[in-house]
Amino acid sequence: MPSGKPWGRWLATAAAGCVGSVILGLVLVAALRRDPDGGQPIAYAAIEKRAAPVSSVPPSSDAALSAARGPASAAQLENSAGVTVVRAGEDAPGAIIITVPDEAGAIKLAPTPDNRLVERSRYGLLPKLGPDGATPAKIYARPLGPEPSVKPAGRIALLVGGLGISQTGTADAIAKLPGPVSLAFAPYGTELERTVQRARGEGHEVFLQLPMEPFDYPDNDPGPHTLLTGPKASDNIDKLHWSLGRFTGYVGIVNFLGGRLTADENALSPLLRELAGRGLMVIDDGSSARSLLASSATRAQIPAIKIDRVVDAVTRPDAIDKELAALEALARDQGVVVAAASALPVSIERINRWAQSLEAKKIALVPVSAARGFRNPKTTGSVSTGPQR
Repeated sequence: MPSGKPWGRWLATAAAGCVGSVILGLVLVAALRRDPDGGQPIAYAAIEKRAAPVSSVPPSSDAALSAARGPASAAQLENSAGVTVVRAGEDAPGAIIITVPDEAGAIKLAPTPDNRLVERSRYGLLPKLGPDGATPAKIYARPLGPEPSVKPAGRIALLVGGLGISQTGTADAIAKLPGPVSLAFAPYGTELERTVQRARGEGHEVFLQLPMEPFDYPDNDPGPHTLLTGPKASDNIDKLHWSLGRFTGYVGIVNFLGGRLTADENALSPLLRELAGRGLMVIDDGSSARSLLASSATRAQIPAIKIDRVVDAVTRPDAIDKELAALEALARDQGVVVAAASALPVSIERINRWAQSLEAKKIALVPVSAARGFRNPKTTGSVSTGPQR
């Protein structure tokens, strides 16, 4: 019999509503989640903290510091630290071998371009005399360094030319030739500024090869910016500026071919005046017996020297070895000898092997810029008491 009090019916109705709401809520949750398992089954997994494996060799403090900073790639090491990185072979996968240069004994060349020694032109930066009297011939030359502990029995200066055209040949010459070997770059190469700076970074002083008119021109044509004789000589200064602006940091110039031009005083004179005003050294490659280049440059108060001997006129290994041995004899006899070679693979390989034997023979390699200082200016072969640069 229903209670006579209305609040009893309300309470019963409210309780029934609450139960219905709970049931409806559970139905809705199940419908919305659409979870056929209804939250079952449940899996439990234990998580354990394990100690790191102990190395058989305790790490040093340096190793710990390197690990904290993170590993450097081979490229990063080469670019930032100036070291040589050799990628390992199959015997040690993932390893690298690092050769660190001896900084204490390294001879560094002055940075280039030196703002005192350049002027802007439509062809790029041209060399010039500094306001304080500084010259590219002195500032960009490779220093001789400390005196050797044992007095040399002779000195050899070697200039290797024809660089900048072949990237492979140029890279080999820069990497394989000793630092005292001077390098000459042709003006027609690509990326010359970057390549020359890499050569200087390896300790090589550099020269610019100037294409000059040979006797058999135009059958033998050194290129569109060749310095010429006769009526066309009026364009020579503009052509000279083009070549001078190809890169920076060179000590001076050396002729490339040029038998006819170097024998013509009228064609040479304006060129030498321009070179003198820019503080450059002049090298005569010795290829022409009629050349006036070195003697005319000396009269114009330009530091100049003439190549005595070419070591790879015959490009056979045995012939090159014979010429290199002849240089040693000349150096012992004259005190100093200046030689030239081309950047041919066979020449680079023979010079590299030969240079490693010189210390035991008490023969010193010196930069071409320094060879002049060991000569008496009046006699080509006699040695002076010391460098006169």
